[in-house]
Amino acid sequence: MLKGLLYKILFISWIVFVTFSSLFSFKGVQMGSFAFNVPHVDKLVHFIFYFIMVILGFLALRNDFKHRFSLKRTLLWIVLFSIIYGIIIEVLQYTITVDRQGDILDALANSLGAFMGLLLVKSTKYRDGSLK
Repeated sequence: MLKGLLYKILFISWIVFVTFSSLFSFKGVQMGSFAFNVPHVDKLVHFIFYFIMVILGFLALRNDFKHRFSLKRTLLWIVLFSIIYGIIIEVLQYTITVDRQGDILDALANSLGAFMGLLLVKSTKYRDGSLK
């Protein structure tokens, strides 16, 4: 029970973190030695954000939905949520932020990260037999 609550808190916190990181302008923020000069590193960050979102979402919600849906269907709903959420964030970047821009390639990186999270969860759950 506490484990499920912890995963829910982590999942919601992750969504808040992704939202803030995606909509906040970092223009003028001194990054110091933490700054990266790698081309397209933002695509990797998008991938990681949504990869983790799917894994945390599955861990947070698997027990809540197991009486209504199969684990496989729960996982698919979480992936669908993550992809739609990523698209909404990109639209918000395009429409309401001044220093951020929505990018179709970012949405693609979000979706790819979500699908890879799906594959990781499926591979680990198939191994223990609980996602058949």
